[in-house]
Amino acid sequence: MLTQPDSLAPDGQPWHITTLRNAQGMVATFMDWGATWLSARVPMPNGSVREALLGCEKPADYLHQDAYLGATVGRYANRIANAALTRTGTQLAANQPPHQLHGGPQGFSHRRWQIVSQAPQEVTYQIDSPDGDQGFPGNLIATVHYRLEDDNTLSIAWQATVDKPCPVNLTNHAYFNLDAVHGDARQHQLQLMAQRYLPVDSAGIPARDLTPVSGSSFDFRQPKTLAQDFLADADQQAVKGYDHAFLLDAAGDASQTAARLTSADGKLQLTVETSAPALQLYSGNYLAGTPARERDAYQAFNGIALESEFLPDSPNHSDWPQPDCWLQPGQRYQCITRYRFTAA
Repeated sequence: MLTQPDSLAPDGQPWHITTLRNAQGMVATFMDWGATWLSARVPMPNGSVREALLGCEKPADYLHQDAYLGATVGRYANRIANAALTRTGTQLAANQPPHQLHGGPQGFSHRRWQIVSQAPQEVTYQIDSPDGDQGFPGNLIATVHYRLEDDNTLSIAWQATVDKPCPVNLTNHAYFNLDAVHGDARQHQLQLMAQRYLPVDSAGIPARDLTPVSGSSFDFRQPKTLAQDFLADADQQAVKGYDHAFLLDAAGDASQTAARLTSADGKLQLTVETSAPALQLYSGNYLAGTPARERDAYQAFNGIALESEFLPDSPNHSDWPQPDCWLQPGQRYQCITRYRFTAA
């Protein structure tokens, strides 16, 4: 069997790495395979540099992990129950049988995106997805625009158009660890501005209606560590930790803070703002064995994902209090999320 050289992607072409730098000395790197966010190196007041993202040692390693490290996920991020669009009777490709996760077995995270434009502080990628791709209806064109601002904000703006009605839900699957040494990220403090979360079963499929966080382990309205109430109830135990969507108080207002994540030592904070209606909090419950930068592999809970998106299985739940995730011909899907890093 012929093996693929590390210098080439599965399509036989080289990986293309783009590096963005700002006036503060922050450096963010990206790859066209999966339109992946590889790294976020934040300068600290003491002169050190802190890597805020989990990532692999080299591009080829990203082919040997199923954690979606830093990838752009679509057409539909998160899960669709029974890989079925009940509104249209459409069957999708299942990759967590019988369900679909993150757009299917060959979703956008597993493909090469084309570089449309790039400059010292921004890069835009585009992907063309044909009718029937992973079972989804219609031809879709999507772009993702990364921009590194001078205040150490990495903004991500997604756009998409379709020629048939289709649910669209794009996100980035970065895992954050703000500590100097990427150990147990459950020691991070999290504040999440959300009154309700969505309980799921062991497969991550919605199990009940939106539920108030008050009085539960899901109440992050005031900052607390993830460790404080970890596995404290059946909803967490079903998925071995936090892997749940929270309906945001900001209700799609990207000028409002959706979440704050703070390193265990208090020296680096991440602020999240988004126009998406929900954030998926994932505590890295299944990260063990994922190829790692500067070590053999990550362990479970080494990183925290805060994915901006629609609630899971939204194509089949028009009753939920959020905008319709079905994109119509002539409309444009638009979403922006900002991750701001503040060092102390």
